[in-house]
Amino acid sequence: MTQHGIWAVATSGVMAFIATNIDDLLLLTIFFSQVNATFRKRHVVLGQYLGFTVLILASLPGFLGGLVISPAWIGLLGLVPIGLGINQLCHRESTASDVQAVNEGVLSPSDSPTAASPEIAVPGIWRSLFNPQIYAVAMTTIANGGDNIGIYVPLFASSDRNRLGITLLIFFGLIGLWCLIAQQLTRHPTITRLITRYGNTFVPIVLIGLGIFVMFESGTFNLFLPNL
Repeated sequence: MTQHGIWAVATSGVMAFIATNIDDLLLLTIFFSQVNATFRKRHVVLGQYLGFTVLILASLPGFLGGLVISPAWIGLLGLVPIGLGINQLCHRESTASDVQAVNEGVLSPSDSPTAASPEIAVPGIWRSLFNPQIYAVAMTTIANGGDNIGIYVPLFASSDRNRLGITLLIFFGLIGLWCLIAQQLTRHPTITRLITRYGNTFVPIVLIGLGIFVMFESGTFNLFLPNL
């Protein structure tokens, strides 16, 4: 793969991650703001990685399908993020309400990860790994990740093994960055409000751009515009 190709894959990976995880950044900020003696930062980080890994595994069938189907036809899946982006542009208010509803659910006493939960009688590191707080964060990430699967399936389907490997490295690296940013945002509530206010405009544009990129890289436009 050429240096230009690596940069193109890296760019699409970053775009896909940001477009599908703006709302997760808000959720992570809320989680980190709830850290106390029983709900630790490591529970948030491990839970986020666990939930995100499940979303990746659910999206991998797209890559397997890309091994047996022409990339140009696979590129038609780029219409999915384009459609999602257009839909979000047309329904920005309802999208904001959905994110707020998720946030309120996370903050509610009955569902909060800081709520009392049964301790598991496992010592040391294993007790930490099996902590119910981790699974509370992971389940929230998975429940909020329907758009992730919708974007990652066409992105993976248009990738070969090298592209997929680079994309996954970027994704898992950005998860760590996302957690770091969320921790800092807990100290700057004004920034959180700005993300909430303008994210509903920024994300749809990125989704549409990502869909066009997937179709272009797959040669899909050549099916209908051979002289392009």
